Amino acid sequence: MAKLFIGNKNYSSWSMRPWVLARALAIPFEEVMVRFDFSEPGSQFQSKLQNVTPAGRVPVWMEDDGFAVWDSLAIIEHLADRHPTVWPQDAQARSRARSLCAEMHAGFGSLRNLCPMNIEAHLVEEGRQLWAEQEGLRKDVARIDELWSEALANSGGPWLFGAFSAADAFYAPVAVRLSRFALPVSAAAGEYIERLLAQSAVHEWVQAALIEQQYVPEDEPYRKAR
Repeated sequence: MAKLFIGNKNYSSWSMRPWVLARALAIPFEEVMVRFDFSEPGSQFQSKLQNVTPAGRVPVWMEDDGFAVWDSLAIIEHLADRHPTVWPQDAQARSRARSLCAEMHAGFGSLRNLCPMNIEAHLVEEGRQLWAEQEGLRKDVARIDELWSEALANSGGPWLFGAFSAADAFYAPVAVRLSRFALPVSAAAGEYIERLLAQSAVHEWVQAALIEQQYVPEDEPYRKAR
């Protein structure tokens, strides 16, 4: 069976994407957790990954023969070569879904940097202050809202391109960020966030994150303890 190397579910948005997609589409894999222990003496994170990927980061998908693919977008394309339901079946919808994923993969720096994924924490006051002070954050959220609203209107829902696809898995960590920081979105985007957080694979990831009980200082800009 293939293996998926991931980091802490509470923090690792990049790991969440291929994990949620594979689970949602019933693609079999064995989960290998590599703890974010950067601040601890004798950190095992890099040593455990050094024979898996030269990038030294998660996620990594490893096939039975030891062939490894790293980076969440590359993993999703690797899975798409083997599982046709990863992307929408219609050619134009498939290209648009890839565009949405690529825009998430390369952009939204303000949301990414100011509102890191932290499933266990509800940072409503921090979100309110950031929203008032950070124009870049407001622009990022407006663009995400626009992308979601347009895709849902064109597909008719319930997911961005009708059936659950890589596009929805890619935006699952975004839904977490928006919900935990309570950032304002349109009614259509808000309903999509609720559906996405309730989706079975996303819900499973979130519930596992809530019981991890590990505090990683590097991923906690707004708290000094869990």
